[in-house]
Amino acid sequence: MQIIYTTLASEFGKSVNTTQNIIKLFEEGATVPFVARYRKETTGAMADDVLRDFHTRWQYLLELEKRREAIQDILQSSDNVPAAVFKSLAAATSKTELEDIYAPFKQTRKTKADLAVEAGLQPFAIAIWQDGQANAAQHYQALPDTVRAATSQSEALSGAKHIIIEKLSQNIMTLQQGKQLLKKEGELISRVMRGKKEIGEKFQDYFDYREAIKKCPPHRLLALFRGKKENILKLSIELEQDRLPYSLQQAIFLTPLGFPEIKERTPSKEKIAWLESAWQEKIFSKLETDILSELKEQAEAGAIEVFQDNLKDLLMAAPAGAKRTLGLDPGFRNGVKWAAIDEYGALLDYGVIYPHAPQNQTQKACAQLQQVIRKHQIDWVVIGNGTASRETETLVKSLISEQQLNCRSVIVSEAGASVYSASPVASQEFPELDVTIRGAISIARRFQDPLAELVKIDPQAIGVGQYQHDVKANKLSEALDYVVEDCVNKVGVDLNLASASLLTHVSGLSQRLAQNIIDLREQLGGFTSRAQLKKVKGIGDKCFEQCAGFLRIRGGKEPLDASAVHPESYALVKQMAQQVNLEVKKLVGNVQAVGQLQQQLAQPGQLSFTQKDILDELAKPGRDPRPEFQYASFDDSVATIDDLREGMTLEGVVTNVAAFGAFVDIGVHQDGLVHISQLANRFVKDPRDEVRVGEVIKVEVLDVDAKRKRIALKRLGS
Repeated sequence: MQIIYTTLASEFGKSVNTTQNIIKLFEEGATVPFVARYRKETTGAMADDVLRDFHTRWQYLLELEKRREAIQDILQSSDNVPAAVFKSLAAATSKTELEDIYAPFKQTRKTKADLAVEAGLQPFAIAIWQDGQANAAQHYQALPDTVRAATSQSEALSGAKHIIIEKLSQNIMTLQQGKQLLKKEGELISRVMRGKKEIGEKFQDYFDYREAIKKCPPHRLLALFRGKKENILKLSIELEQDRLPYSLQQAIFLTPLGFPEIKERTPSKEKIAWLESAWQEKIFSKLETDILSELKEQAEAGAIEVFQDNLKDLLMAAPAGAKRTLGLDPGFRNGVKWAAIDEYGALLDYGVIYPHAPQNQTQKACAQLQQVIRKHQIDWVVIGNGTASRETETLVKSLISEQQLNCRSVIVSEAGASVYSASPVASQEFPELDVTIRGAISIARRFQDPLAELVKIDPQAIGVGQYQHDVKANKLSEALDYVVEDCVNKVGVDLNLASASLLTHVSGLSQRLAQNIIDLREQLGGFTSRAQLKKVKGIGDKCFEQCAGFLRIRGGKEPLDASAVHPESYALVKQMAQQVNLEVKKLVGNVQAVGQLQQQLAQPGQLSFTQKDILDELAKPGRDPRPEFQYASFDDSVATIDDLREGMTLEGVVTNVAAFGAFVDIGVHQDGLVHISQLANRFVKDPRDEVRVGEVIKVEVLDVDAKRKRIALKRLGS
């Protein structure tokens, strides 16, 4: 474990003691959100995302040490394993490096080199390696009679060659030097497979393509690997050098497995020739496979990071809040499904109208919408951005204006609503409703509180990723679960309103415990204090510690229960209240008293992290870290891609941010792309430095390709 402590301490700039204390918390079952929020004294106030990286890296290092020990145990039970191998194992810093060291000792099918060793030619190969081929006859005669009787001198030389080349190709330092060389100087080559030009037209940019490995960005790598997966592209690596560089030549001075150490300072031409043969016959092909695999992993990691960032922005999007909402799931032939919900998300009414072709029941639809809006005192009409969304928006806007209805309309993303509507969660919430009506409810609820509704949907179905279908599903799922957990706990959850889906992501809670909370809540008619959580089946002291601070109770017996102050700090808050001669309930939200406390507590010295967080929370209890709500106003004259013209200035909503730019919904059923070069009037390294998912921006139309459904945009005002 000590190596893990020192590694993490070095990488994250913490002392070994701090690192040990953080790991101890994790080993005791603490979650990342809990440690980040309520154990800042231990972590030194590490940011949430940094602590998440710390936890992920810790898990990797644990797996690394476990694998290292397993390999060492296997090799220690084997014969004739050089001490240098164990030294290399001890120094390895990655799983890939461990497997490279272990590879020569795995039990695999026999090679020509293995057969030569079995034939007794290992001593002959060592002699040839040390002395050169000039004295081959002399060394051949030194072989036992039985070996010479079964093998001619030419056969012995051939066997020795196989042994030497295999030993060189197994030398870990040779492999490492070679890998560094290819990554630094190599080029990634892509060519179209024979006969695949027509069916692989979407990959035409890569039919004859080359780029330095060190410069190829993750999104381009994923496009290349997708082409390879679909058998359209053939990928390879090339190294444009006449001979191996000096650094790689020096690698052969490190003892090849089972060979004696080389003493000379400069490799002979013959040894360099052996190395070049090994490079051409074995080393290069192995390294090419390894590097392509590593590049794919790196690209996948980049894609996962993009998805994580976009998902975080979407989940943390501004909530409209407690507004009575009418959700519309638009369509033509199958009609516009609608669902009215109250300010708490409870279903009030639902139905279907047919204002568009082929039914064209416009007058009847408007009358029904007007009745629903007035009856339920609707504040917002929320329209999904799918088929018939602009036509439906035009209808609603006209109705609101003509009838002077006291509400507004907005178009929102409906990504994932259909997935939710057919899910077990939706079936449990609304077993009697048709899936299409459930979709309308989801659209309305996500407007009120995106986080509370979107947690019910598999993050991969929300559609804010980049090549997410090309990455390993388990890695993506785990990474996205982390994002959801961090977002839910950063915002906090209303204990008396939260769904089981939302509660499941609260620190320390499982799906079973979330349902147990719901069951007790129904029995009690609502929780009146956090302390009642201890009555929930399965929630003990440790679980209570992990979850309590993230659960809020509005209007309960204890005013602090509505805040992010953890119950373990209630006594401290009472002491603070006594210092300013106030009751706790009169201190909460009292900015003047909190300011007085800050001055008093700062007198003896620096405020602790816990004190500072408590004072911030007391000043603005239960504050929401999400931004203020805003929405885009689409141009009424632009409803389809055919309405677009170059030079148009429009307002839109960022729906996805990739490494190469941002996609923007401008209300024509096809997102436009603001390329990274058009995001600002300056160099942009990362598009997320300029825009985030859900942000409303103004754009100019640069180019429209209606046939290929491509819209090029430029961001304005940046």
